[in-house]
Amino acid sequence: MSDETVHTNLVDLHARAVRPATIRVEGGRIAAIQPLAGGAEARGFALPGFVDAHVHVESSMLTPANFAAAAVVHGTVASVSDPHEIANVLGVEGVRWMLDNAGSSPFRFAFGAPSCVPATAFETAGAALSVADVTGLLDDDRIFYLSEVMNFPGVLGGDPDLLAMIAAAEQRGKPVDGHAPGLRGEDARAYLRRGIATDHECFTLEEAEDKLALSGTKVLIREGSAARNFDALWPLIDRFPGRVMFCSDDKHPDQLRPPAEGGWHINRLCARAVANGCDVFHTLRAACVTPVEHYGLPVGLLRVGDPADFVIVEDLAGFAVTRTLLGGVEVAAGGVSRISPPLATAPNRFAAEPVDAAAFAVPAAGGATVAAIVPEDGQLVTGRRDVAATVRSGAAVSDPGRGLLKLAVVNRYTPGVAPAVCFVEGFGLTRGAIAGSVAHDSHNVLVVGADDEAMAAAVNAVVAERGGLAAADGSRVEVLPLPVAGLMSLAAVDEVAGRYLELDAMARAMGSTLQAPFMTLSFMALLVIPALKLSDRGLFDGTRFSFTESVTA
Repeated sequence: MSDETVHTNLVDLHARAVRPATIRVEGGRIAAIQPLAGGAEARGFALPGFVDAHVHVESSMLTPANFAAAAVVHGTVASVSDPHEIANVLGVEGVRWMLDNAGSSPFRFAFGAPSCVPATAFETAGAALSVADVTGLLDDDRIFYLSEVMNFPGVLGGDPDLLAMIAAAEQRGKPVDGHAPGLRGEDARAYLRRGIATDHECFTLEEAEDKLALSGTKVLIREGSAARNFDALWPLIDRFPGRVMFCSDDKHPDQLRPPAEGGWHINRLCARAVANGCDVFHTLRAACVTPVEHYGLPVGLLRVGDPADFVIVEDLAGFAVTRTLLGGVEVAAGGVSRISPPLATAPNRFAAEPVDAAAFAVPAAGGATVAAIVPEDGQLVTGRRDVAATVRSGAAVSDPGRGLLKLAVVNRYTPGVAPAVCFVEGFGLTRGAIAGSVAHDSHNVLVVGADDEAMAAAVNAVVAERGGLAAADGSRVEVLPLPVAGLMSLAAVDEVAGRYLELDAMARAMGSTLQAPFMTLSFMALLVIPALKLSDRGLFDGTRFSFTESVTA
């Protein structure tokens, strides 16, 4: 750490004031804040660093240390991180790997203890966390909270294991995160009254207001790569100051590139909020203060005696970050990260074997009907449409001309298991296929394609790397290897984002018009989000929480 004096405009979020000031940093802390002396020039605006209040680091396809190196460029100094993606693959071992890797960075990571591994009993995961496992994690000082309790039917039904996990967190003074998409009225109140304090799944203003009506609940405004709820929820910032936070949830690597290359993070949400007319202090409270206070993060808030964790931005409109400091050390300046992560190990669990095109055959008679998943671009929820199957030689097939494609899940943990196959609309592929082992939450291999041969080629590219993303267009196959649990690369953001964008471009060249084709694909197996999803065991109705037929006569 180094001592320095900063002449700037201090954004005092507690006093709701902006004033020229001199900030003196000594020993990694704020030693003094004094009025700016005559003759000194105030440059930029100093404010506490930004916090991503709910994110799955694994979805960035970066290790925690590489995620941190990318995030600080955008002025993000901390994240509330749920490691349930790697926990579904590797269990407690995976969570501890995340903690250890994060420990090599000055970034303020606040990890949670995953509460729902596996997310449901209707899919095959690589691991399961018991009450004893979760309690053991909660005893670790590096664990700050109980991660999102996704099984809200279990909570409402009084599931003893879930209630024991919630009680264990409460006994240790650690908050409990929620996950209840579309839950309203008395069910929402019953769920939140179990001790659950947040929800990041609201996708309408009315739903968010319904949950905020219960005293103490906080709502997170999510804007990630696939789920984008800012436009619906931003009025909450002024209506409920101190009870709103910003988060990404899932963010692909291209969005974490430097701003000059199109990357963005929480600071962009501040700019959008202020442009919409939100009070700048309410906005920055959501971005910088409320998460620190709610989760008890070890992050300075730009007060004398605090750790010197703060950022300098050009103005209070665009929030372009010029410097980021953590513990008094400059970790980013001028769009360049100063963090150099060490080499990391690559734990994994991947037993899937190559498949052939015949594995994706769907027997059907003429006149059959298929239940098609209909994704909603920019949301995690899906719809259902029952449509006439296109049948050839006794099998229902993809019909790109009608926008009807096959979707399949290949079990990655048990070799030789036949894929589960259904149909999907909305991906737009007119040829080829895309696949990936980033497949929430159990992370089997997901593939969507216009023909069975391309689907097999894409899956086999993922299998050959023991995890990754792949695209097959009939003439070539490209892959982004993800050796860490089939979820993360060991490379830095520029390399991972570059390769990801190449695959994204292939998907678009094959016809997809989705904002984030691979991210949308990754959520087609997320059974806890209604209405229709696909697990490795079959088509799942998320509204009834049971399996359903994919083909009917």
